[in-house]
Amino acid sequence: MFPIILKGSIMTIELTVVSVFLGSIIGVLVSLMKLSGNKFLYTIGGFYTWLLRGTPILLQLFFFYYGLPFVGIELTPMYAAIIGLSLNSGAYMAEIIRGGILSVDKGQFEACKALGFNYVQSMKKVVLPQAFKIITPSVGNEFITMLKDTSLVSTISMVETMRSAQLLYASSFRPMEAFFIAGSLYLVMTTLFTTVFSLLEKKLSIY
Repeated sequence: MFPIILKGSIMTIELTVVSVFLGSIIGVLVSLMKLSGNKFLYTIGGFYTWLLRGTPILLQLFFFYYGLPFVGIELTPMYAAIIGLSLNSGAYMAEIIRGGILSVDKGQFEACKALGFNYVQSMKKVVLPQAFKIITPSVGNEFITMLKDTSLVSTISMVETMRSAQLLYASSFRPMEAFFIAGSLYLVMTTLFTTVFSLLEKKLSIY
């Protein structure tokens, strides 16, 4: 059983990395929309985070995989999983990044204005680099949470760690062994990435 479930765990890691990466890009855009003075952009950003954070991720996955075919859009389990997880992660990352930006001292913004930087230049060169150092622990927590949430994609026939264990259980009728291996692999993965983010946090905390 172990080699089969281990192969599924590789897919779990791939899904997590891709989803958090795309979610971070979405999060930056949405956070800037919510921090802008434009009411239209603020409303769109607020609605996005309200909707994605206010509904279960399982429901969102069902919508993309089972719901969209009714309007003529069919997605493979892989694409449905990536889209669903990335959009969900983006909503949480938007709030994490927004909090990081707000925690940057206001004097930094005033210094940017004094140097003649526009809004985009200020964010790119000064504010966001500092904000990312501040939000490293929160990003690590989001990554670990997403790593575990990928188990939900088993409900849309996506073969990852949990789905591999379910299939092995159904074929061998040995649930304890299958789910023990899956649980052990989840613990190994979460411990590994928790350690990585802890080391990254320590490195970035140096003045």
